[in-house]
Amino acid sequence: MEARDQELKKELDATLQARRELGPEYESALLDSFLEKVEQRLDGTVDRRVRRQLAEQQMVAARGARSPHVVDGNFGERFGFGIITMILAIPLSAIGAVQADLEGLVVTWAGIVGVNAVYAFRGWPGFRRRRGTGQRSDWED
Repeated sequence: MEARDQELKKELDATLQARRELGPEYESALLDSFLEKVEQRLDGTVDRRVRRQLAEQQMVAARGARSPHVVDGNFGERFGFGIITMILAIPLSAIGAVQADLEGLVVTWAGIVGVNAVYAFRGWPGFRRRRGTGQRSDWED
C-alpha cells in the first residue's frame, strides 16, 4: 500500500475507535469528519493532476510542438474548400458532359480531383516553398 493509503487507513481506524468509545450518538459527526478528510485528499489529488496537465500543455506550447489533443487548425479551411469544389463540380460536370460527352466528364473530374489533391498536399514538407534560401521550390522547373 502507498503511504497515503496507510494514512487514510489510520484515519478510518481512529474514526471507528472513537465511535466505539463515544457511542452511536456521535456516529454522524464522526462519519462527516472522516468523509471531509477523504474529500480533502481527493481534492488535493485532483489539483495535482490538473496542475501537471496544465504544465505539460504549457511546455508543449512553449516548445512550439503540437499536442496530440489539439485538432489541426486548418481543418475548417480544408473542409470549406472541399465543399466549394463539390458544389462547383455539379455545373462543371454538366458543361463537360454536354460539350465532350464522357471524355469531357472524365477530364472535368480529373481536374477537380487534381485541384483537391494539390490543395491537400500543399502543407506537406516536400511541397512547401523554400523562402529566403535561394533555392527553387518543388513547383518551379
